[in-house]
Amino acid sequence: MLELKGITKKFDGKTILDQIDLTVPDGQILTIVGPSGAGKTTLLRCISGLASVDSGSFLLDGVAFDPATNRDNDAVIGVVFQDFQLFPNLTVLQNVTLAPTMVLKKSGSEAEQEARKLLKQLNLEGKADLFPYELSGGQKQRVAIVRALAMHPKLLCYDEPTSALDPDLRREVEQIILDLKQEGMTQIVVTHDMPFAESIADQMLRVEPKA
Repeated sequence: MLELKGITKKFDGKTILDQIDLTVPDGQILTIVGPSGAGKTTLLRCISGLASVDSGSFLLDGVAFDPATNRDNDAVIGVVFQDFQLFPNLTVLQNVTLAPTMVLKKSGSEAEQEARKLLKQLNLEGKADLFPYELSGGQKQRVAIVRALAMHPKLLCYDEPTSALDPDLRREVEQIILDLKQEGMTQIVVTHDMPFAESIADQMLRVEPKA
């Protein structure tokens, strides 16, 4: 279970997040919605450790936890970015196995075996040796999810996972997220897509721009 207590974040003296209190139970999906500029992505970046907070605290399973300084953060909180952030010079398989071999110190064969299993699970069989430029937007999104899952995170975060996808692919991503929930994955999804948010959410947090 992830808990946020009094999370506050400022930029150039302007308060973006103001005393956010939040609890995400294990295995549930939280969607964060609101207009552009309201702080949705900022909150996700603070949760994932990509940005530090000015005040407040995080608890993971009841234990104090700082995402911004945790050395094993990749194995605790996975992130699927809006622009995927795949390495263009690496194949799909190399993109997926890089962090498990470098961070988790898995052998190449072990990382590859697990990567191929995950690729199959997300209907990416036959794509392992392709480069990102050879993939569709939906395929890149699924590779980004596989890459995050390969680190065995306790929590998986998504930043606007459907923003560049057509309706059919949006439904595909929705199903992937719901399937992962069935497997017990705790997930946080930032989105401007209200129907998508409502269809997957156990709870929804609406953030509003600060005056």
